[in-house]
Amino acid sequence: MKLYPLVLALLCSTFLLAQNKKPESVTISGKIIEEGSNIPLEYATVSFTNAQGKVANGGITDTNGMYSLKVPPGIYTVKYEFISYETKEVPNKQLRKDTTLPTVALALDTESLDEVVIRAETTEVQVRLDKKIYNIGKDLTTSGATVSDALNNVPSVNVDVEGAISLRGNENVRILINGKPSAIAGFGSTDALRQLPAEAIERVEVITSPSARYDAEGTAGILNIILKKEKTLGLNGSISANIGVPTSSGISGNINLRTDNFNIFNTTSVRYRDAPGNAFFDNQYFPTTFTDPDTGEEVTTDPTFDRVIEDRDYDRLNRGFNTNLGIEYFLTDRSSITASGFLRLGDDEDLTTNNARKFSNGVLQETTVREEFETEEDVSYQLSLNYVNNFDDNGHKLTADFQYENDSEEQRSFITEQRLIPSAFDFPSEDILTYEDQEEFLIQADYVLPLGENAQFEAGYRGNFENEVTDYNLNQENNNGVFVRNDTLSNIFDYTENVNAVYTQYGNKFGKFSFLLGLRLENTQLKGEIQSNLDEDAFSEALGVDIDTNFDKNYLGLFPTVNLIYELAERENITLGYNRRINRPRGWFINPFPSRSSVTNVFQGNPDLDPAYASAFDLGYLKRWKKITLTSSIYYQHETDSFERIQEQTGQVINGVNVVRTIPINLSTNERYGFEAGILYNPLKWLRLNGSFNYFTFKSDGSFNSIEYGTENNSWFARASAKVSLPWKIDWQTNGFYRGPQNNAQTESEGILSINLAFSKDIMDDNGTIGVNVSDLLNSRKRNSLTVTDSFISDSEFQWRQRSVNLSFTYRFNQKKQRQRSRDQQGGNGDDEGGDFEG
Repeated sequence: MKLYPLVLALLCSTFLLAQNKKPESVTISGKIIEEGSNIPLEYATVSFTNAQGKVANGGITDTNGMYSLKVPPGIYTVKYEFISYETKEVPNKQLRKDTTLPTVALALDTESLDEVVIRAETTEVQVRLDKKIYNIGKDLTTSGATVSDALNNVPSVNVDVEGAISLRGNENVRILINGKPSAIAGFGSTDALRQLPAEAIERVEVITSPSARYDAEGTAGILNIILKKEKTLGLNGSISANIGVPTSSGISGNINLRTDNFNIFNTTSVRYRDAPGNAFFDNQYFPTTFTDPDTGEEVTTDPTFDRVIEDRDYDRLNRGFNTNLGIEYFLTDRSSITASGFLRLGDDEDLTTNNARKFSNGVLQETTVREEFETEEDVSYQLSLNYVNNFDDNGHKLTADFQYENDSEEQRSFITEQRLIPSAFDFPSEDILTYEDQEEFLIQADYVLPLGENAQFEAGYRGNFENEVTDYNLNQENNNGVFVRNDTLSNIFDYTENVNAVYTQYGNKFGKFSFLLGLRLENTQLKGEIQSNLDEDAFSEALGVDIDTNFDKNYLGLFPTVNLIYELAERENITLGYNRRINRPRGWFINPFPSRSSVTNVFQGNPDLDPAYASAFDLGYLKRWKKITLTSSIYYQHETDSFERIQEQTGQVINGVNVVRTIPINLSTNERYGFEAGILYNPLKWLRLNGSFNYFTFKSDGSFNSIEYGTENNSWFARASAKVSLPWKIDWQTNGFYRGPQNNAQTESEGILSINLAFSKDIMDDNGTIGVNVSDLLNSRKRNSLTVTDSFISDSEFQWRQRSVNLSFTYRFNQKKQRQRSRDQQGGNGDDEGGDFEG
């Protein structure tokens, strides 16, 4: 019996010791936001200092302004800091168990605005699991320029002399505005980006390994252009004007009114630009052999002219108006609804003059002058409705979007051609009238659910419903000088593309390792209906493929995505991404009726085109030092049924010249692999340098009409920029770009060098900025190409726009330059597609 009290005492002692045993560490979490706007502050720092004055632990906030750190139990002074914001300290905080601290709001530190301005002028980069984010910053060379010009300064991106945008050398890139397809970017083209002012851009997201939340379209990846939307309380805005040589002028303004209950924003711009260009073609034609359909025998014909030299002058007059008006209403502290409308008007006049000299056996036989006068009127508008509900401060979020877009275009081309030698003669003229009307509906919903401390689940739906009607009328002059409609080639092409998609993805973080796994299911319906008087069998034979002018194709595909990131250190990580993508043929790639850039040079769509599919891998590395940021990656892509545009003679002769047709086809395979690196370096307060380099190899394999079109291309491009802050608030910036030689199945192109130069000076207490920039300083942005086929050789030089000089002035009211700082990189309501997962 005496043992019982002893046992009881031992048990009680053990229990009490266990109760008094302190945990080794506790988890402290919370959120940091900006005072006034309640915007989460990314990369804000939080630290815990104990009674002995030693920092027990510290860290930075994620994209949602959240932090979570482990510290030993005790009493601490908690310190919150962010560049250009006032520091806050909370002393004597007892932290003895897992605790979620109250949300902390930091206010701007007005005494540090000079430091903010310097930071704002630097293009910065952030890395996510599925993208890189580039803050455009204060790029002097884009003052008075367009969005298309600004994109050409983003690493990995290239905008060629005709405005075609490519990502790592691949033109099949998807352009999004604020995370969604938009009339602002143009329907199926990038022409609209040449009309929008570059000042409208907040940042550009380069998404080479898109997660499942994004549309699977675009085998190269996605460029997501985030437009500016002021987040500061009160009335603020800016106005910019520019004038240049060759003749160009424009004025753009933005105004923003934000209260506690709503945010009204508007951006409006007017542009007038004369864009002269030129081209030179030296074409040699060889005898062609074809099979006579009646006798089955091979017949060889000699060209009327075996050499044609063309000098072309382009005089393009572009007039445009853009406006975007929206209102964001805050339903509660956590939810809002945004309604916006966008309108774009275009009125263009282009005159192309082609002076041709035609030879036979080295002897000049004929000279001609051909003129094409083209007018184009565009009206595009977009209506959007966006709803956002943030259920809590931890990222639990629901967004819903509805968008309607309409684009109508009327294009008229009048083509005349005169022979001067050996005797004056007028060839029959052509009058071409094209009407295009396209409308698109977008319905989208995304749901984000955090799971525990580091995990996140996401799911969503997107429906894109697009219809395009092209009414093409070709009127040709007869012998009596009367224009008669060509009923064989005139047609109405009705094209529909419907895409329904659902996706889900899950991400988590274990220590220094984060992952994001996703799966997207997409159903694509491509429908085409042609109203014409053409003989389908004869047309199929002429085209070289079996076609159905009324088609209805349906494709169902799974698109998995894998994105991994491992933090080697606080400012160093490696990433690995895999994704499967699709390239859907656009309407003009499918329309089999030829469109005429000239009487003897036609583009013809191919209704037999199928979508191309690509699988891509990307291995990246990021390292930040105090003054240097290095990004690099190695990538590989394998594409099946890839598109290739090939040129061939049709056997038809007009005005003594063989007609050459360009047609897109499905090649069997396409492989692309390469390496890229970028560096941002600020060695001194007054000097900022950045550069990037991209090298890639491209291999294709396939045949068409018994001709092999396989090829291998090794190419590269590089860009460098230097910005110097001179005394008296003067800045000087120089940008250089070089694209190395490249080739495809038939064409070899020489390298292209381009240099831009700019100066700016702040005036009027830094509320105004005056600048001057020179685009293409050496007037060297020209494409020199050599095309070789069995039937002809073409040596050409093409310059889309000559060297230009631009003078600009910007005035800001209640909108200091620090509004461009890096804190705005996470985007506000409706700015992004889905939620970011960063682990």
